[in-house]
Amino acid sequence: MARRHRDVLRVLIADIVTGTRKSGEQLPRETDLVEEFGVSRGVVRECIRALEERHLVTVKHGKGATVRSSDYWDMLDADVLTAVLESSWGPAVLGEYLECRRILEVEAAGLAAERASEHDLERLADAMARMEATVRRPPGPASEAMFHEADLMFHTTLISATGNHALSSLVERIHKALLAARYPTARPEYRVERSLPEHQAILKAVAAGNPRAARKAMATHLATIAEYLREYAGDRDGYAVASGE
Repeated sequence: MARRHRDVLRVLIADIVTGTRKSGEQLPRETDLVEEFGVSRGVVRECIRALEERHLVTVKHGKGATVRSSDYWDMLDADVLTAVLESSWGPAVLGEYLECRRILEVEAAGLAAERASEHDLERLADAMARMEATVRRPPGPASEAMFHEADLMFHTTLISATGNHALSSLVERIHKALLAARYPTARPEYRVERSLPEHQAILKAVAAGNPRAARKAMATHLATIAEYLREYAGDRDGYAVASGE
């Protein structure tokens, strides 16, 4: 996707997510969007098609594109999620993602402890080593991105170690979304004392073949993330983190 195309698409997504273009409202005609953004008609058509693929609009011949309600949006799409996280209801959506992670990852940790192969354990150890190496790097955007990639590698490898192909396929589908959802709750200053030991505890339990300890270690780690999320959300009205208790 060309940069100009992506820029226009991101603006349109943000307009819809923030309510600037409300549910049930017609998008401007192609010619009006061409004039508004200073792009070709082809770029506008591609953007509308991309909005339709993400279920943000519905397109009918002769009537143009109509904004859909949030019930239909593809919340697993990284572009949609990024726009949502920047909106006022971002913390609530992060709470939903955290709830999904509890449902998936606590039980996955137990299954991984029962089923992980030597190769799985090697991959988990490699991801752990990458996280540890990244923490030793000078802070900055590059090292932050590297840490999140290593963190995500650890968790996706853990789910792969369950041997459940359907679950692994599901996580692959939401890979980019999960990465985007991690940034707002990042706490680099606590990684040495909290994040790394929590991941090490998960790895140790899985390597020992102890499902109960693996589930407990994962639950502890996700409880830490819930704490960070509450800090991030602050006192925003109408927000609550799913406790999972």
